Formats: sequence, structure tokens, C-alpha cells
Amino acid sequence: MLAYNFGAGHPMSPLRLDLTARLARELGIFDLPGVSVGEPFVASDAELGTVHGSDYIAGVRAVSADPTATSEKFGLGTEDNPAFAGIHEASARLAGGSLAAADAILSGEVLHAVNFGGGMHHAAASRASGFCIYNDAAAAIARLLDNGVSKVLYIDVDAHHGDGTQSIFWNDPRVMTISLHETGLTLFPGTGFANETGGPGAEGTAVNVALPARTSDAGWLRAFHAVVPQLAAAFEPEVIVSQHGCDSHLHDPLTNLRLSVETQRQAALTIADLANTICGGRWIATGGGGYNVVSVVPRSWSLLMSVAANGRIRSNTPVPEPWRKYVKEHYGEDSPPMMGDGVELWWRSWEVGYDPNDEIDRTVMATRKEVFPLHGLDPWFD
Repeated sequence: MLAYNFGAGHPMSPLRLDLTARLARELGIFDLPGVSVGEPFVASDAELGTVHGSDYIAGVRAVSADPTATSEKFGLGTEDNPAFAGIHEASARLAGGSLAAADAILSGEVLHAVNFGGGMHHAAASRASGFCIYNDAAAAIARLLDNGVSKVLYIDVDAHHGDGTQSIFWNDPRVMTISLHETGLTLFPGTGFANETGGPGAEGTAVNVALPARTSDAGWLRAFHAVVPQLAAAFEPEVIVSQHGCDSHLHDPLTNLRLSVETQRQAALTIADLANTICGGRWIATGGGGYNVVSVVPRSWSLLMSVAANGRIRSNTPVPEPWRKYVKEHYGEDSPPMMGDGVELWWRSWEVGYDPNDEIDRTVMATRKEVFPLHGLDPWFD
């Protein structure tokens, strides 16, 4: 999976995957009872074709064979998406990881599956965007639907709007996409506002909470719990697919949200609880964005895997010393001593009341007013 490499200096460094796997191994997550580690396969053109156009796949293949043959039409060879030899195989392997997760869920072999190398949520049907070539989460959702799953809920907690996944299922009432992200007024891709609610016949299945820059733990958790559980219960999915980009962290260099690792872990815990309550535990989690590759990403995604594996790693668990030593020796950086950031989580529930003077509350209410009535919910009280 480290072959997904846009080159030195690019924010999407494969180092984040290597360090995450090393930390998870040191924490013993891969050795927990009931946990298996699978090898991702390279998705076929037919499998990619369930969510991407054949012309686009052919375009990626052409650039993969000759990186000088860049294609602005398909968003390849840009500053965000530099061309490199083997880009098709590398991108299709990330997609294969999420397809393998879907297959394991469908077979009943597992209830929870994690592809922390996935979450390429900006990739649209016929265009690369935002460091994303093939949309693995969308491919996994299509696999579930093609094999008898009636409805899938997609929850995206990346700091950036999950625009590619939303666009792919814009007209499909079987898929609800919920994205909580920094507002497009201050962050790429500039989309994801409350009035984006789905196409004809699928109204209310695209849900967007566009949070103001500098939103911190309490405000983010209030917004999440004011929108996601209510719609999840109303939609009644058979499987939840979630994207856990951790670029919402306070120390991420590319975004303006102010979350802690504790909040990112809490999001995973809540999504796991929703899966257990609503869809028999069936849950696929992916990675996504995350550009503080040493201090934040490995901790956040190791905690995600621990949640999925029903492990007992908490925010106050010490980071294993061998991992910290490895990071210091190889990258010259001091890593945090604990898995969390040492914060106490608290948030004001929506039941306490709506404050029209609060910018986050106004954002939440805008979303609830747009979407809740379409599902028989009252935007003020449910």
C-alpha cells in the first residue's frame, strides 16, 4: 500500500501508513482474539467500473504507464494529484482493500473491518481530486448494494467535505452520505453546504454539516450528536461505512479545525455503537486525510482499529517506547508519550436547546431544517 506515493514533499505521505501499521503492531492490535490482517488486492477494471467511468479508468491506466501523459480532463498530473508510474495499480490496491472489507462483511466472516489506507473520498466518477484517484469507499458501498444490501449509511468525519462519495450516490436513495467538515468557505473543496441534500428521488440522502473554522471538541461533538444518530435511526441502514480522515486535528497543517485525538476516538466509538444498535454491528471503517503523519495519524488510526477490534486501548494508554524510539531514530521527531492528547471531553447536547447566537448551532440548525423533515423528524426537537 506504500506504493500510493505522490513523491517527496507531497502532503499525502505513505509514511503515515507505515507508522500506523508499526504502532498498531506494537500495541498488539493485530494479535487480539478475532482479529485477522488481510492483504489488499488490486481491484479489477470491472470492480472500479461500478463507481468510475471506463474512460476515466483508461486515462489513469495511460498515465500509470507513461507519467508524462498527464490529463487535465481527468485531474491527473496536477499539483494535488501528481502522475507517477504505477499510479493505477497503487490506487486500485487501496480500493481492493475496501472491497475486501466489504466481501468479509457480506460473507459474515467479520462484523467490523478497517482499511486505514482507504478513504479516498474526493475521487469522483470521472475525475481525480484532492489526492484521491479511485474512490474505495464508494466501491465498497457499490459492492454491498450489488450483493443484496438494501441501504448503506456513509459517515464522513474528515475535515474536508466528502464530495466525491456524495456525487457518486447523489441520485441513489439507497445510500445516505453524512459529512461533517470544515465549511467550504474556508477549505477545499468549497462544497458541502446544508442545501446539498440529494438528487431527484433521493432528496434527504445527502447530509452536510459545514462547521466554522476553529471548531473544537465540544462544538464538533455537539454537531455530530445533533445530526448523525437521529438520521441513522431514521434511515435504518444494513451496513455503515465510515471515513475517518484525522486532518481535523488541532495540529494538522492543512485544515483549520481544532479537534483532539480523544474526539476522533469518540467518533469511532459512537459509530460502532450505531452499527451495533441499527445494523447488527456491520461496519466498515476507512482512513482518509491526515497530514501530521508522525504525531497524529498513527495514534488516531490505531485507536480506530482498537475500537473496531473491541480492544482496550484508551487515550491514556502510553505510546509503546519501541515505536517512539523508532520514530526518533528514523525521523528525528519526538512523538507524544500517550495515545491521546490529555483532554477531557464534554459537549452540550442538543436537548439543552438551540442558541441562535452560536455559529455552530446555526450550522446544525441549517442542516436539520433541510433534511430532518424529509425523514419525518422535527428539526427543533428530534
